[in-house]
Amino acid sequence: MAIAVMFGGVILRPSWLAADSVADFYRGKDLNLIVGYGPGGGYDTFARLLARHFGKYIPGAPGVIVQNMPGAGSLRATNYLYNVAPKDGLTVGLFASDMTLLGLLDQNPAVQFDPRKFTWLGSSSSLVNDTYVLIVRKDAPVKTIEDARRPGGPELVLGATAEGAAGTDVPKILRDALGLHIRQVLGYRDTAAIFLAMERGEVMGRATALSAIRSTRPQWLKPDSDFRLLVLFGSDRRSAEFPDVPTALEYATSDFARALIDLTETPLLTMARPFAAPPDIPPDRAAALRAAFMAAHRDSQYVADAAALGFKVSAVGAEDIMNNLDRMSRASPETFDYVRKLLAGLAGGGSAGAGGGKGD
Repeated sequence: MAIAVMFGGVILRPSWLAADSVADFYRGKDLNLIVGYGPGGGYDTFARLLARHFGKYIPGAPGVIVQNMPGAGSLRATNYLYNVAPKDGLTVGLFASDMTLLGLLDQNPAVQFDPRKFTWLGSSSSLVNDTYVLIVRKDAPVKTIEDARRPGGPELVLGATAEGAAGTDVPKILRDALGLHIRQVLGYRDTAAIFLAMERGEVMGRATALSAIRSTRPQWLKPDSDFRLLVLFGSDRRSAEFPDVPTALEYATSDFARALIDLTETPLLTMARPFAAPPDIPPDRAAALRAAFMAAHRDSQYVADAAALGFKVSAVGAEDIMNNLDRMSRASPETFDYVRKLLAGLAGGGSAGAGGGKGD
C-alpha cells in the first residue's frame, strides 16, 4: 500500500514514517560530539554532561562519544565541523561562543565558516545563570578595577590560550572599553593549564566562564580563597552571589564603549555553550537533534548532574541563537569595524580606543 502522497509536486510522508526513518538511521550507531577544547575545562565538562543524556532522546538511541579537538581557542574544531565533518547528522560540536562573532566579522582567512549556516541545536547555558569573570590572585598588585585602569597603575598579566578564544578576546574588550592595563601571555593549552599557572604564580589571572571555575576550582570562589573576582562580563546585572563584583557596563562611560560591550557580550549572554551540527544535514535528522537537545535539558537527572557540578543550566533553543546572530549582524558599521581591528590586534590598546582611559 502506498504511503507517500504527491501534493503540489511535493512528496508528503506521515510524521511517524519520518520518525521511523530517523530511528533506523541512528539505531546501532555512535554520534560524535566534538569539543573545541582539551579535557578538564568548562566546555569539556558541559559536553560530557550532555553526552550522558543526549542519546536516549534521539530516535534510535545512538551512543554519544566525546572527542576533544583543541586548537586556536576552538577555531580548529569550528572549521572542522563546518568544512570537513560528515553532513549526515552523526557529528555535532561544541565551540566557543565568540566563534559566532568571529564568523560574522569575516576578517580572518583562518575563520572558514559562516555561523548563520550551521545547523544549530541550542546552547547548554546562557549567562543568565553564568557569566564571564576576570579572576586574579589576591596577592596581585591589582586589587580592583580602579587599580587596573588608573593612569600609570600596575599591569594585569593574564594567561590565555590563543587569539580568537573568548578568554583572550574578553580582556581585549575590557582593555579598550574600560581602559584597563592588561597584558596577556598566550600559548597555554587550555583552561586547566592556565589555572595551574595561576596557582603557581606564573600569571596573575585570566578571563573565563564562572561555570569553569565552579566545576574545577570551586574553592576559589570562597571568601577565604587566594583569588578574587574583579569584574563580570556577559551580565547585565550584578550577581546575587557576588554582589560586590561590578559588571563591565557599570564602568563604560561612553556610548561607543557601551556599544562595544553590547555587541561582544551578546554571544556570551545568549549562547554561552553553543552546540551545532554541520550545515545542510538532512532536515528530519536536524529536527530530531534539536528536539533531543532540548529534551535532555528537561531531564531531571541531567539537571541534578549539572547541579552536582555547580551548573545552573538554562537551555537556549536554535531559533533564539539564529535571532541573536541576526541582532549581532545589525550592529553599526563603526562598531563592527572597531571590533574587527580590536580582535586583529589593531585597535586602541586601552587608553583612547572605545572610550576607556584618557577620554573618560
